[in-house]
Amino acid sequence: MKQLLDFIPLIIFFALYKFYDIYVATGALIAATAVQVIVTYAIYKKVEKMQLITFVMVALFGGMTLALHDDNFIKWKVTIVYVVFALGLTVSHLMGKSAIKSMLGKELTLPEAAWSTITWAWVGFFSLCAALNLYIAYHLPLDVWVNFKVFGLLAATLVFTLLTGGYIYKHLPKRTKKRKTSKFHWLQRGDPLTDLWL
Repeated sequence: MKQLLDFIPLIIFFALYKFYDIYVATGALIAATAVQVIVTYAIYKKVEKMQLITFVMVALFGGMTLALHDDNFIKWKVTIVYVVFALGLTVSHLMGKSAIKSMLGKELTLPEAAWSTITWAWVGFFSLCAALNLYIAYHLPLDVWVNFKVFGLLAATLVFTLLTGGYIYKHLPKRTKKRKTSKFHWLQRGDPLTDLWL
């Protein structure tokens, strides 16, 4: 259910961009993301920090895009969100409070070295996505950027999440593996990482 809620704003953004323009699509994205947060809270009685940060960024940079009629702001939003997440993971890890371990540690028992590897892998992934978004935004047509935002980042995030799942499964204690029927059981609850592609 949560994964479906995560997809809806993105689908609306893409459809309205194709039928209208980037400004109509941006306005709809702001509204849809706000509704997503409200519905998520109504159903689950909580909203993940990543989802809240994403909503604030969408509202802020989307609002500037509409107010100044400049699509550069909505393009920057993608990079800034990824930079914020990369910095957040880095700082929390260096302070000894891994954000990823906090999200998944209640369900998974892994060696500290594995949590560290996962954290730095996601820092690298976020940093790469941030840089790639800027390159595509400023060197390729708007249509290409929209397709990259909707499909490219979505596919990349899904693939990297699955790779993370495989790595986690490899490092689970044997007794834990026997209790889990899938390498990716931890995604079934609606992983907060799926909020990243908005």
